[in-house]
Amino acid sequence: MEIRSESVGLRSEKLGGSSPVIPRKRLQVWFIRVCSSILVWTCLVQLVAVGELWHPRFITNLTTRFSQIAGPLHVQVAVQPPPPLPPPRNYTSNGFLKVSCNGGLNQMRSAICDMVAVARLLNLTLVVPELDKTSFWADPSDFEDIFDVRHFIDSLRDEVRIVRRLPKRISKKYRHGVLEMPPVSWSNENYYLQQVIFPSFHFPLPLHFPWILAPQILPLFNKSKVLHFNRTDARLANNMIPLELQKLRCRVNFQALKFTPQIESLGHKLVHILHQRGPFMALHLRYEMDMLAFSGCTHGCKQEEAEELKRLRYAYPWWREKEINSVERRSQGLCPLTPEEAALVLQALGIDKETQIYVAAGEIYGSERRLAALRAAFPRIVRKETLLDPLELQQFQNHSSQMAALDFMVSVASNTFVPTYDGNMAKVVEGHRRYLGFKKTILLDRRKLVELLNLHQNGTLPWNEFTVAVREAHEKRMGQPIRRRVIPDKPKEEDYFYSNPQECLCEANNCDDLLGRGNSNSSSVP
Repeated sequence: MEIRSESVGLRSEKLGGSSPVIPRKRLQVWFIRVCSSILVWTCLVQLVAVGELWHPRFITNLTTRFSQIAGPLHVQVAVQPPPPLPPPRNYTSNGFLKVSCNGGLNQMRSAICDMVAVARLLNLTLVVPELDKTSFWADPSDFEDIFDVRHFIDSLRDEVRIVRRLPKRISKKYRHGVLEMPPVSWSNENYYLQQVIFPSFHFPLPLHFPWILAPQILPLFNKSKVLHFNRTDARLANNMIPLELQKLRCRVNFQALKFTPQIESLGHKLVHILHQRGPFMALHLRYEMDMLAFSGCTHGCKQEEAEELKRLRYAYPWWREKEINSVERRSQGLCPLTPEEAALVLQALGIDKETQIYVAAGEIYGSERRLAALRAAFPRIVRKETLLDPLELQQFQNHSSQMAALDFMVSVASNTFVPTYDGNMAKVVEGHRRYLGFKKTILLDRRKLVELLNLHQNGTLPWNEFTVAVREAHEKRMGQPIRRRVIPDKPKEEDYFYSNPQECLCEANNCDDLLGRGNSNSSSVP
């Protein structure tokens, strides 16, 4: 009995001693499960982050799936899938084309369109263009700060191969530099394509000999696989260019060059605010310090202001003309209208006093003092700085091209657009408005206006006669369909391609009906 009881006691001790083992194992199992769950979720978050980096639509699709599984807790908004990418063009590249654009936003925009067409013509691989950082504005913006670079590359891949930068193997090979040159202005496809022939001469050639100063471009790629165009403004002719290249220039301008989401979002907000307040006019008042210094126009300025503008003109070497007669320049219609002149012209054109006017410009020279007459005539003057919170514009401060992009969007969307000077922005906006259905664009005849303004201000021309004369002068200058003027051997005087890209505004079978039958060399100016 004692032995039995002892055995029973031993068994009970064993059972009692093993009881804490079971909970310990369960804790270990649960601990492993928790750690595994944390690890899995951490990996999932990392995968989502990587997916967002490489393909921003990944997270959108993922959240859409979760919302569908969870049920209709929120209202689902149908999002249109992006259009399929065009198939990439298969071609053997003749080399890499690097380009550095010069000038302001719209001068660079036109240059980019030209360089895409040149790359397509020569079967080149285009490196994403470099933007000007050394001009008067000293804007530090890169291409991807203004334009959607991914959209630019993808939307043109059926025409031109575009890369963000030179491949490393090419960069190493040309680490000491590549051949740089500015192409000849207003050149057609023959300049870029044809071989250079150097005949044998037994006498010295003059320095201006065209075969020496203007070698064709394509042969240069046979020697060097990389070429850098260090100036690209107006390097392709307005006219006598193959139709497919003209259409490609339009495609780049109107479709491929899309602003960044940040600029697009704020630009659309500006347009929405303006439309909520009613119809509005965009006035491109090009009365800014750089424009006045460059043109030498000092009408209405104080003596010290005129001296300041002259000093600025001499300080910048790329503004080659230094001594300028302001009165003569103004009489030729080569000066932007002053704010005071703009007020009189808008009144003469019959613009209602309560019209909402958006001033698309940088800082007006003379500030509010010079805007006083315009504001008195049209009290509903607004600017982006008065419509938006300063914090919204903070990201664009000291980036003149990004600020100009906002003005560009508003100008294109306005009910009426009036430029006071035919600079690059005025021309490119005019072309966009034609492309969108010939929206009303009042193209001021400054030479005629200066004559009428002088007569009115010296008391010779009464107000009633002044208004009649102004309206008659601009009856056919409202952005109506018209053929682009062609002046052989004088490309600077003919109509600019980007202000009236007629090849892209109509089909071949109805172009005559739309633009009006007649000679394309018509001297009428739109």
